[in-house]
Amino acid sequence: MTEEYDDEDIVLSELDDEELVLQMHDDLYDGLREEIEEGTNILLARGWSAKRVLDDALVAGMAIVGVDFRDGILFVPEVLQAANAMKGGMEILRPLLADTGAPPIGKMVIGTVKGDIHDIGKNLVSMMMEGAGFEVIDLGINCPVETYLEALEEHKPDILGMSALLTTTMPYMKVVIDELVAKGLRDDYIVLVGGAPLNEEFGKAVGADAYCRDAAVAVDTAKDFMARKHNQR
Repeated sequence: MTEEYDDEDIVLSELDDEELVLQMHDDLYDGLREEIEEGTNILLARGWSAKRVLDDALVAGMAIVGVDFRDGILFVPEVLQAANAMKGGMEILRPLLADTGAPPIGKMVIGTVKGDIHDIGKNLVSMMMEGAGFEVIDLGINCPVETYLEALEEHKPDILGMSALLTTTMPYMKVVIDELVAKGLRDDYIVLVGGAPLNEEFGKAVGADAYCRDAAVAVDTAKDFMARKHNQR
């Protein structure tokens, strides 16, 4: 058989658990959604818990994607494909995780600020955060302060994420944070900001907890803050 058929030879159901998990890591990396859905169903049928499939097959696989994205080996289109494949597995697991009451690492509300309709970076953060085991409520684009406040009230997240791609919309992040301060809510949330024109100084100036230069950094930063939060309890 010629080499181009090698991939066709892999029958997921014939792999043992360990091989299947490693194959799913590869399939995630390659953005193969159908294979991820199939692998997820096979592991569940073999008696794996939804949480174990999530942690060992999906989150561990996305961690590899995150590292290579951070190191410049993978680029945005490939990461979006991987995140889309992850989503296929998550759609199968989400109802099962809800039934077992398995808690997510944390909860995040995220949106692009008012006046800004750019969402690729925000979408990438949402997907990578979900891929790392967070529950994410994505508010979309052009979010006024009222939208953020309503979402915070309704969902009671740990983290508020704001994104901006235009220099003209960046200052709106301060409007939202100032409103949280005015209402005495600022200390209730970890506030992360990101977007191409931002930098660390800007994050500090508007009163955010951290500036995240890309989605991989956002995941690491969020995990770090959640670990600190748990340690303080």
